[in-house]
Amino acid sequence: MPKTPSSTLSETLELAETLISRESITPDDAGCQDIIAQRLSAIGFHTERLRYDDVDNLWLRRGNTEPLYAFAGHTDVVPTGPLDQWRSPPFSPSYRDGYLYGRGAADMKGSIAAMVTACERFVANHPQHKGSFAFLITSDEEGPSVNGTVKVMQHLEARGEKITGCLVGEPSSTNTVGDVIKNGRRGSLSGHLSVYGTQGHVAYPQHAANPIHLCSAAITELCVIEWDKGNANFPPTTFQITNIQAGAGASNVIPGKLEVWFNFRYSTEVTHLQLQEQVTALLNRYPLKFDLKWNLSGKPFITNAGELVDATRSAIKTVTGIDTQLSTAGGTSDGRFIAPTGAQVVELGPCNNTIHKIDECVKATDLDTLSDIYELILRKLLT
Repeated sequence: MPKTPSSTLSETLELAETLISRESITPDDAGCQDIIAQRLSAIGFHTERLRYDDVDNLWLRRGNTEPLYAFAGHTDVVPTGPLDQWRSPPFSPSYRDGYLYGRGAADMKGSIAAMVTACERFVANHPQHKGSFAFLITSDEEGPSVNGTVKVMQHLEARGEKITGCLVGEPSSTNTVGDVIKNGRRGSLSGHLSVYGTQGHVAYPQHAANPIHLCSAAITELCVIEWDKGNANFPPTTFQITNIQAGAGASNVIPGKLEVWFNFRYSTEVTHLQLQEQVTALLNRYPLKFDLKWNLSGKPFITNAGELVDATRSAIKTVTGIDTQLSTAGGTSDGRFIAPTGAQVVELGPCNNTIHKIDECVKATDLDTLSDIYELILRKLLT
């Protein structure tokens, strides 16, 4: 596919291309963090590499005083899917109709490139800036997220290094870069329910106990409960069944076990413990023999108006003319590991309409706009 000549590219797009060309499928960083560290160490960042199991993490900091503002992002990307369905190879960045194509273009190597170039310009113009700023980069955001940002935050907390505010480069925008920023996220709680019956022949149901039949009323009730009404910052809590599995593989056998996987995306009106208690109490009202396992992948958080939110909204307005919308919608992000330390957290990145898809792309000019916004945020916070 045709590619814009390098001589016509901004530094942000050149760096985005370099990062996209690395096949960094979770948890492989594929050398992306080496590129980032080399660029930032050249302008005075102290580099700390933190590897946990098979995950590479990077903490880079410039300055030793407070406040400490950080950029956070990830170099790992999701698998490509069928290669023959891509119009151009996913790890060979290319341009069509003003868009940069490649896996990670929007989620989130483009954001990282914009962050790096914004910092380079900021340091060149403000070498004696106040406070400190940093980068927290992981290769474990798209995977299980157990050896990435959460471990780095534990490391920083253990030595008393506190982040004042963090800007996460997740693709937050909807139609135009900067039209939406995330100032919070819903909590995510998953459950795995196993209901036990007695296997038998369908012609002799009196000698069996069908767990699907036994559990159907309870499942129906779970699906129609109003868990809360939400609030000014969050929509109501939602419950969704994600998988149901039963059966012995034959149409004449009553299954002996039913498995149900489900997920809550919940607001600050409830806690994960309250949801667990409510579900367990409901199941106990039915004649069921069951096991229930839980996995809490993130608690809800909100960052209200303050230095970081105000600086971000003001920078977007100055650069784009847009009055940005605050939102807590969408999935989880690594912000869930940073906010509990008391840090302000805002997510700002490119449009998210192609993330994780075949032919992932980002409008090329959006990355330059994003870099300008990031630089102005730094000026507002650290000068």
